[in-house]
Amino acid sequence: MTPSLQPPTEPTETRGHNGHAHANPGPSARPSEGHADGHSHGGSDAHSHGGSDSGSDGRPSGQSHGHGHSHGHGPAAPVSKHLRKVIAAVLIPFAVAVFVGMVVLWPGGAPGHERTGVGFDRQTQQGVVASIEQVDCASVNAGQAASSGNPAASGGGAAQAARRGECKKATVEVTSGPDKGRTFVEIVQPGAPRQLEDGQEVVVAYAPDAPRDLQYSVIDVNRKLPMALLAGIFAVAVVAVGRMRGLFALVALVVSFGVLTLFILPAILQGSNPLVVAVVGASAIMLIALYMCHGLTARTSVAVLGTLVSLLLIGLLGSGFIDWAFLSGNTDDNTGLIHGLYPDIDMSGLLLAGVIIGSLGVLDDVTVTQTSAVWELHHADPSMGPRALYRAAIRIGRDHIASVVNTLVLAYAGAALPLLLLFSIANSSMGSVANSELVAEEIVRTLVGSIGLVASVPVTTALAALVVSADRPGSPAGAPAAGPVRGRGRRRKR
Repeated sequence: MTPSLQPPTEPTETRGHNGHAHANPGPSARPSEGHADGHSHGGSDAHSHGGSDSGSDGRPSGQSHGHGHSHGHGPAAPVSKHLRKVIAAVLIPFAVAVFVGMVVLWPGGAPGHERTGVGFDRQTQQGVVASIEQVDCASVNAGQAASSGNPAASGGGAAQAARRGECKKATVEVTSGPDKGRTFVEIVQPGAPRQLEDGQEVVVAYAPDAPRDLQYSVIDVNRKLPMALLAGIFAVAVVAVGRMRGLFALVALVVSFGVLTLFILPAILQGSNPLVVAVVGASAIMLIALYMCHGLTARTSVAVLGTLVSLLLIGLLGSGFIDWAFLSGNTDDNTGLIHGLYPDIDMSGLLLAGVIIGSLGVLDDVTVTQTSAVWELHHADPSMGPRALYRAAIRIGRDHIASVVNTLVLAYAGAALPLLLLFSIANSSMGSVANSELVAEEIVRTLVGSIGLVASVPVTTALAALVVSADRPGSPAGAPAAGPVRGRGRRRKR
């Protein structure tokens, strides 16, 4: 029988860890010594399914296969019992503090208020376009009529053009609420950005204090079906590719939105400090999402610690520069409406809370990736010390920094693109654009978040390198401390 000379597909493991010995057999290795049936299914999480090197299970050597199975949840944390206690001593009090903070700050629902009928603060119902009739704009006084979302067309040249064109007279039926079945007429001008079609589902606003004929008006189109279909496609794609990990990621996403809508937003509306609420809420989202998606392991705990340090840095920098730049956080109609309805809300604190929450998602990605890189480098070469691990992993981190920072800047620029176009139309200089509060907020948000992202790479990499390299032979976790065995292979005892 010809010896099976195969390089090890998994790191060398010591004999006390589930009876595995993955070694690189030398030329003199016997057939039973060189056979390591290594099956890899994604990562490098070694689950033992074979016989012991010492043959203590009584199975013949021909049946003693070392199966290194790696499932989607990544490698088991190769840390000693002492290090696990140290990590738990740090994270358990933190998790308890987050839980206590949520209990103390729990709002019990958003406070009620009287509707103003302005912007989003309007009573809305569902409706459907029952019929469409083409009419002469002049016959319905289109220049003075509501234009279905185009108030600029009610005067000037646009109104004159509308009077000479053909308008749509839409009969809309209310399909929800106490006035279900009631109909009203909506005039749609030719230049309106939103055109109505027969049978189209719409959202209608209700103004109870207005004259009866003007109580209802179309304010938007009902997009629930395409949005739900897109969300379903997203969920199927995530589960199809990520399988169980993807399913847990979707559950974590739902929980994150639950924390945001049931705790963070109502607590801020109740008058709690937005910064404190954001820190507690973001910490809860971080703990739930990371541990649910990546497992209750030391590797995840290191990513949590790296994320926490980076969030603290972002909070400190954001607080300092928001105060120094005199950013009020009240820069548009929406924030103005919030301040008008709830004048006790600290708008600058709300801005800082948005910076922290907005940075959290990208921070999770960076810290988990860096921690996984260190773990995989350690598995590839267990002889690497913490310095060598840090130097190797930080090279990966530099590439990650370049891509993530660029992504973050472009994401904010894309969201503010209409605003940037307005400044371009006005021929404003870059200095005056950057100095305006509306743009300065986005600049501070982007730069503070980017600094936190950049800092998370060396911090998380250093933590992971120290933790993963702390084990030596004889530790309870049985982590390898030396590279693949070269030269003569070791014979399995029969």
